[in-house]
Amino acid sequence: MNLRQKHFIDSHKCATLPATLAMIAFYGAWENPTAWVYLGLHGSYGLMWALKSRFFGDPQWEKPTTLAYGVQIWAALTLYWSAPWLITAYDVRAPGWLLGAAIVTWALGVFLHFTSDMQKHVHLRLARGSLLRDGLWARCRNPNYLGELLIYAGFGALAMHWLPLMWLAVMVVGLWLPNMRRKDASLARYPEFAAWRARSCLFIPYLL
Repeated sequence: MNLRQKHFIDSHKCATLPATLAMIAFYGAWENPTAWVYLGLHGSYGLMWALKSRFFGDPQWEKPTTLAYGVQIWAALTLYWSAPWLITAYDVRAPGWLLGAAIVTWALGVFLHFTSDMQKHVHLRLARGSLLRDGLWARCRNPNYLGELLIYAGFGALAMHWLPLMWLAVMVVGLWLPNMRRKDASLARYPEFAAWRARSCLFIPYLL
């Protein structure tokens, strides 16, 4: 069987909607508006991710993998489900302002994540071998990761608990930042990289 990392990632993303709905049913959270907002945001994001993977996926997730590592991917991603579990199990009801803020944060994140990935996809098709450093990539060297941070920050905020945000921080420090550093090291072979690096942030404007 030709297993690739994207098979485990995509399947987990698609499982988020039914998993969250199952939590709503199990805990009887039918009247909890926060649970439904979470279902709409994270469930739709999972489906959009799968579509993105199908039509303009990130090449790094095409790497072959073993079943054991695939299970580790599933386990790591499942910890993101701590947010809907907290919301449904403890009947967490976020105030209206937080619901609105989470939706805005999610929407900005989706824009950055999907638009920058599409820009990278088109660049690799039309200008492979050159450095992508315009558009959303002009001032940030990882706008796709920034978008994903905003998306998951919106999800985690709805739970009004430290656990989902802590796991997001673990992923950022333990996985995302090392990936970004490795990519910078690889892109340093381009003569234009030094100037691009000088005028852009690695990840979060004014912070990293």
